[in-house]
Amino acid sequence: MEKTHALGRHILCEAYGCDPEVLNDRKMVEKIMVEAALECGAEIREVAFHQFSPQGVSGVVVISESHLAIHTWPELGYAAIDVFTCGHRVDPWDACNYLIDNFKAERTKTTEIERGFVQRTVVAVESA
Repeated sequence: MEKTHALGRHILCEAYGCDPEVLNDRKMVEKIMVEAALECGAEIREVAFHQFSPQGVSGVVVISESHLAIHTWPELGYAAIDVFTCGHRVDPWDACNYLIDNFKAERTKTTEIERGFVQRTVVAVESA
């Protein structure tokens, strides 16, 4: 018998109506992203963020379970957010909801994708 198992969950979030001042503050975006990773119980490995000129921030928080990434357009109040976690210990929705709340999004379009399906062969052993 074969059983299908996803390796991870990837949340893609389109966040609209966010606070433009927050979205254009590299330090604040980084702080919120790190806090979101901690909020969902992830183990942080690396953090890298960049401030664009004249505006916008991009960054990633690399976690043992995968990553959280963001690209912001403050002039539009928009943020593209990815939260990808592997395994079952960390819930990516906890991080995503934290980000939505802290960026003060007025509305969102969020999709979850299961990643990396692996087929496992399950061997049944009968004993007498």
